[in-house]
Amino acid sequence: MKKFALAAVALLGTALSAHAQVTVKHIQPNEKSPIANGVWAGDTFYLSGQLANPVTPADAAKGTPADYGDTKAQTYSIFTKIQAALREQGLDMKDVVKMTVFLVADPKTGKLDFPALQSSYTQFFGTKDQPNKPARSAVQVAALVSPTALAEIEVIAVRSK
Repeated sequence: MKKFALAAVALLGTALSAHAQVTVKHIQPNEKSPIANGVWAGDTFYLSGQLANPVTPADAAKGTPADYGDTKAQTYSIFTKIQAALREQGLDMKDVVKMTVFLVADPKTGKLDFPALQSSYTQFFGTKDQPNKPARSAVQVAALVSPTALAEIEVIAVRSK
């Protein structure tokens, strides 16, 4: 029994030692931001949820608000932002291993447009140039932090060795 206990303690010590060696680096957009854009933990990069850029920016002179487009336009914009953020970290879409998608029903139709998400998704994943497909969860939510947002997407990417 003593040998078993000693082996268990040694194994636990080895596991904790290996865990303690992981380097964590927070990618801050600026020092005032309440969250990190992403976090490196060893070779794994956790990218915070991304929202779409406007299709048409607001025009203060005309008094028109920004237009973010429909679900297809927003998800395409988000995937483009994700791709750029990954490239800044020396990664690419092929390195994405897990994706979580939060979708809101389009207020114009009252319906969740999952096919629009899938249409944008297939332009970045499962293509001839980039055949990798991450594990993915898609969740319908009542609303997102931005009232114009129809989607928010976060990813986890791993640097290949």
